[in-house]
Amino acid sequence: MTYPSTTSAQRPDEAHGEQPSPYVSASETQALLRSSLAARNSRLEADDMVNTDQAAKIAGTSRVTINAWIAKGRAIGLPRTTRGFRLPVWQFEPALWDVVPKLAKALGTVDGWTMLSFLETPHGGLGGATPRQALEQGQADRVLLLAGAEGL
Repeated sequence: MTYPSTTSAQRPDEAHGEQPSPYVSASETQALLRSSLAARNSRLEADDMVNTDQAAKIAGTSRVTINAWIAKGRAIGLPRTTRGFRLPVWQFEPALWDVVPKLAKALGTVDGWTMLSFLETPHGGLGGATPRQALEQGQADRVLLLAGAEGL
């Protein structure tokens, strides 16, 4: 995901040798929020995402149970802007399923976007691979160690 740069142009306070402001302008903030919303909506509609009814069918359980798993960090659920959740279907694969609750604990959060971002972002500690790729290659211990180091 690419965000608008907030450092490419000199701000007025920087031009006069003053300390740069730690704050971005309202227009920069709005641009960042717009790009973030568009990116999130795009991710929610990706082909590897399912709704809670579909996830329940895959897991052999009910939608109510899926919602409870999301609340406890047992499953990665991304809230929709309307209602309900979307879930990455690949989390139900054996290599990942057992790791999801351990990942939530290591990261110190059950927030689906935080967990998904961690799993899908290339990591230097994994030679540039994503934690999800490393999990699929059997490196759960290493991924959980990295998650613990980055935990909230």
